[in-house]
Amino acid sequence: MSVAFRLPLQVFFEREARHPRKPFLVQPIGGGEVQTLTWGDVGHQARCAAHWLRARELPQGSHIGLISKNCAHWIIADLAIWMAGHVSVPLYPNLTADSVAHVLTHSEAALVLIGKLDDWPAMAPGVPAGVLTISLPLCPAGEFDFSWADLQASSPIQDDPAPSAAGLATIIYTSGTTGLPKGVMHSFGALGFAATRGTELFGLGEGDRLLSYLPLCHVAERMFVEMASIYTGQTVYFAESLDTFLTDLRRARPTALFGVPRIWTKFQMGVYSKIPEKRLERLLRLPFIGKRVGHKVLAGLGLDAVRIALSGAAPVPEALLRWYRRLGLDVLEVYGMTESCGYSHVCRPGQQTIGWIGLPCPGVEVRIDDPSGEVQVRSGATMLGYFKDPQKTAETLTADGFLRTGDKGEQDAVGRLRLTGRLKEIFKTSKGKYVAPAPIENRLAEHAHIEQVCVVGDGLTAPIGLCVLSAMGHDRQALRSSLERWLEQVNQALDKHERLRQLVVVKDSWAVENGFLTPTLKIKRNVIESTYGPQIQGWSERTEAVLWQD
Repeated sequence: MSVAFRLPLQVFFEREARHPRKPFLVQPIGGGEVQTLTWGDVGHQARCAAHWLRARELPQGSHIGLISKNCAHWIIADLAIWMAGHVSVPLYPNLTADSVAHVLTHSEAALVLIGKLDDWPAMAPGVPAGVLTISLPLCPAGEFDFSWADLQASSPIQDDPAPSAAGLATIIYTSGTTGLPKGVMHSFGALGFAATRGTELFGLGEGDRLLSYLPLCHVAERMFVEMASIYTGQTVYFAESLDTFLTDLRRARPTALFGVPRIWTKFQMGVYSKIPEKRLERLLRLPFIGKRVGHKVLAGLGLDAVRIALSGAAPVPEALLRWYRRLGLDVLEVYGMTESCGYSHVCRPGQQTIGWIGLPCPGVEVRIDDPSGEVQVRSGATMLGYFKDPQKTAETLTADGFLRTGDKGEQDAVGRLRLTGRLKEIFKTSKGKYVAPAPIENRLAEHAHIEQVCVVGDGLTAPIGLCVLSAMGHDRQALRSSLERWLEQVNQALDKHERLRQLVVVKDSWAVENGFLTPTLKIKRNVIESTYGPQIQGWSERTEAVLWQD
């Protein structure tokens, strides 16, 4: 497949030369203060760090770890690693020490850069002996072998390195939804293909602004923020913390924003905490006034300047999409995987069909496998393979280069995609009927008080839904009635064998920290099923439609 595209460092050097004084990265440094780094600043710091890295005389293409929450120096460090001729290996900033050890050992990391983190003392024991540590600005207190100041004491490199399109740029480890993370290898060509073609879709440019708050080590933020800003010249604002998130959002007033469904739901819950749902709905229905109310709500969130709003990682409840549309904001769904640089399908502005994700991205071929119904994609953004795992690579990439997504789906007459479940998540009830849980969960999650939900039913006479409620205050009896009505409504739209026997409200909160969620906030079904497994059969034999875990 021959498609013209430019490589990341090439584009960065062009911008560095063309507008060195233009603001690139805006970093909160505490107390309401921010540090603004220009394209020239970023280039200078990356070039100094690259000189220091080259002086280590590591073999070309050595793997260098990067552990940090989102910050300006995450991007600067990534650029420096590439300029030095090496491969970046980003890690989630909330991993356990064991997970840190697994990724750094498996990836054969020679060095690791440590940036902004909440609990470095808990992670530090995971750094293998012999792996040198380098502290970035905003790093936590601790003992490190070198500091960013040491790297900046080097003179900047004077050349503009040009790695080949086929060269390995990064190893992105998956979040481990189904087990140990896999190291997805991406070339500079794959990043360049996805970034060149992806940024052409939305017409974003140097006057646009992004807010970076989802993990940069994840492929979605890596592409939508790091790569997109380099390829379009947008200014990137960083969020300081959860406590300052709304302040950071209002400071940035982003013109483009990427989120996951849970983020878009939290925005909605924040609005409802200030204005009752029914009152807001009445106001939005009023002629003339409704439009002004919607704009005021978006302005209160810091979203009034957003032109492009995207959501990925999981389906967005249809009711939520309609709610944002009534406010005056179209949230467009995107679909992709780590293995495809997150580049597969996206809904185009003005072409939203609720229930369907959208059309293939430019340069992406799609087919639906027969008879499994699996969505398979092929493009210049497809991974090279999994690091040190040829068997899994062969299982995931077909002989003719298509990526097996593991998602079941269907296409309409114009090529829009709808997902109908995950192949590996489908279970069989005791009646021998197969059930795909994801679409049911997506529907259940439209209830205002259901924060998270997992449908289980392997071997049961009928599926049941395990759910975590939102933190908003609620009267149990009133909520029970509301959930019973909702369950009945959802069941009416399902085939008979898919209908849920009951909803169970569990006591636990499902979080990354306690192992129920991946770092990208996806539920870990195996953890949920093993945790509640001993009780599931008993719950399924109860007669109540909605019950609370004892």
